[in-house]
Order: sequence, then C-alpha cells, then structure tokens
Amino acid sequence: MKKALILFVLFFSIQSQSQTYLKFNAATAAILIPNIGIETSIGEKTTFSVDVMASFWESFDGHNPMKFYTLTPEVRYHFKEKYNGFYVGVHAGPDLYELQKWNYFDSNKYEHGFGYRLGATVGYNVKLNDKFLLDVFVGGGWHQGFYHGYYNDGTPGRYEKAKHWNKSGEWLPYRGGVMISYKLN
Repeated sequence: MKKALILFVLFFSIQSQSQTYLKFNAATAAILIPNIGIETSIGEKTTFSVDVMASFWESFDGHNPMKFYTLTPEVRYHFKEKYNGFYVGVHAGPDLYELQKWNYFDSNKYEHGFGYRLGATVGYNVKLNDKFLLDVFVGGGWHQGFYHGYYNDGTPGRYEKAKHWNKSGEWLPYRGGVMISYKLN
C-alpha cells in the first residue's frame, strides 16, 4: 500500500508539472480506423507519446481480411520547443494482425500473426490555440512478423510449411496522419 501511494504521488507531481495532450488521428478516422494517443513532457525539448491504432475491418473488399492492432510508444525530440514546430521520434512497438500483405494483393493468401516494429517518425506541430494543436506526421521502419499463412478462398490448411511460425521482415512506411491534440493541463 505504501509503494502504491508513493507511485501515485510521484505520478501526480510529474503530471502537474508537465503538459499532457490527448490525441486523435483525423486522417485514419476518415477510413474508420481509430488511432488515439497521449503525449506528455519528459524534458526541456523531449516528450513521450504512446498511441494505439486498430482496424476492425473484416475486409475492404469482402474477401481479404484487414484487421490489425498496434501499440506505439515513442520518445520525441522537438527542435524549437515542445509542441511547436518540427520534431523527430524513435519508437518500438508490438502488433497483432490478420491481413493480406502488400505483396499478396493479387493472390488468395493472407497472414495471421504478430510482430514488432522499430522505427522513426518525423512530424510538425501547429498550435491552434491554448488548448488545441495539430500534429502532422509520417513514420516507418523495420517490421518483423511471425505468422501463419492461410488461403482466403476456402482451401484448407496453410500455404506455407514453416514448422512453427513463418517469419518476414520488411522496411515499411506504417504510420502517419493528422492528430488533433487537446491539452489536458
């Protein structure tokens, strides 16, 4: 109980001294893929951001699955000042997916698995007023996936013959958008 109280007081005192923003990606919301996050100050020109994104689409075309869930914790360095102007960030995060990989779009194959991403983000913050800002960003990096490959036309079994998990690693652009950010404190 004593440790929990100390952690609560420490968390509250850090949050009372820092700016924290709740974020919502307007670009991915337009295609019904929610992407929400939170970003808080951790230094003079650095912030910590974490966001989650999920696609609940069974399929875009009624045939190929397009479901995924990502978690992206990221440390950002702001060149000018926090929450104003250009920044760069580095991140690492896990994902779960059931989708058709980009190089199988013209096939009857899809993948079901999990993976991790290591990458970078480049962005620009525009202050709209004291409470709102826009965060325009793009990012990508290395994705390492572990999956089972299946047919989506009813063919039984897996199309790949890996004993446990098939593995695939690619350099990909995998994040971007326009976050509408609201200042909590």
